[in-house]
Amino acid sequence: MLRILEDGSESKGNGLLQDLDELAREGARLMLASALDAEATEYVERHRGERDAVGHAQVVRNGKARSRKVTMGSGTVPISAPRVNDRRPGERFTSKILPPYMRKSPKVAEVIPVLYLRGLSTGDFREALPILLGDDASGLSPTAITRLTAAWEGEYREFRRRDLRDREYAYVWVDGIHFNIRLEADRLCTLVMLGARADGTKELIAVEDGYRESTESWLTLLRDLKRRGMRAPVLTIGDGALGFWAAVREVWPVARQQRDWVHRMANVLDKLPKRLQPAAKQLLREMMYAESRAEAEALVGRFASGYAAKYPKAVASLTRDQEYLYSHFDFPAEHWKHIRSTNVIESAFATLRLRQRVTKGAGSRSKGLTMAFKLLEMAQQRWRKLNAPELLPLVLAGAPFRDGMQETDREKKDRKVAA
Repeated sequence: MLRILEDGSESKGNGLLQDLDELAREGARLMLASALDAEATEYVERHRGERDAVGHAQVVRNGKARSRKVTMGSGTVPISAPRVNDRRPGERFTSKILPPYMRKSPKVAEVIPVLYLRGLSTGDFREALPILLGDDASGLSPTAITRLTAAWEGEYREFRRRDLRDREYAYVWVDGIHFNIRLEADRLCTLVMLGARADGTKELIAVEDGYRESTESWLTLLRDLKRRGMRAPVLTIGDGALGFWAAVREVWPVARQQRDWVHRMANVLDKLPKRLQPAAKQLLREMMYAESRAEAEALVGRFASGYAAKYPKAVASLTRDQEYLYSHFDFPAEHWKHIRSTNVIESAFATLRLRQRVTKGAGSRSKGLTMAFKLLEMAQQRWRKLNAPELLPLVLAGAPFRDGMQETDREKKDRKVAA
């Protein structure tokens, strides 16, 4: 029992002062015990009318189970869950709050892989976890983390083999991410593909080992996806330097292409002196956020006339495959913020780069790929859905859009006549 001392602090029955963490754990234990007792009582009361042939109750309380230690966000506490004897055939009482054999809360189970993926090594867990969760934290040893990473490798193998015939993607984002492998000389190039489904959710499609983002590496990946049943997306979004574009023209020739504006702007600015970059960047941003294709084309022409004489490489970088910078105008304006760049991939990989700075890279290519897969899978839960998801079925059906607005048959006919 806890009691309040004269100075306002709290103590156990033996008079020893509790610190704040100990008090929080004791409070959590009492609340959990109370909730489990209320759950068991409610179950018994709900079935009070169930009787056998001689009138005996079929559902009754049956003492408490053996004490076990449960790790929660506030620490590790001992708890004895109440037992209920349900004699009805095929029926059994199972606590939804504390299922059998559970020894750590789902939230604690989630945070451990996050800590590992963010740079905490398996050896560091031995020192860090007792401070966070108490000396009795169970199931969270370095050995448990090693088992966890082995399980991730199995998940990654299953991910690479899964059937894609029930998947349909309106938009697909692609990128090649390079990072170090600690025990190997060559850097790992990870080919990543994400897709937008008909309900607006973004989904991880592929994480594969590539060689310098080559066409052959992308061909191998796309052919495998097609073999597993994936259909061609409506629009593919990526950096202009990728070998992906030659590969997608061979495997999915009907897929439209959109060049990443953020990458393109960075490449153009890199070819200008620093004193000119602020003004050039402002003009490039105006192109990116233009309200129509005609406005964007006019701004590109303005940039070319202003910089071509002295900085032809910057202009050539901007106008290379220029028509693919404007593809987003043929899709709903509500989706433009999502399909003008591959930021969704870049932001997800910021976590991986953070871990790299701490651990100096993964120990092997397979470990690096598994880590990338798990980070992206966890990030997937936080990815924002596309704006106006109700428009995606129209995109998948091939409905025409002009400068972000859906075209009617009459408007298409009038435009053809005018042309």
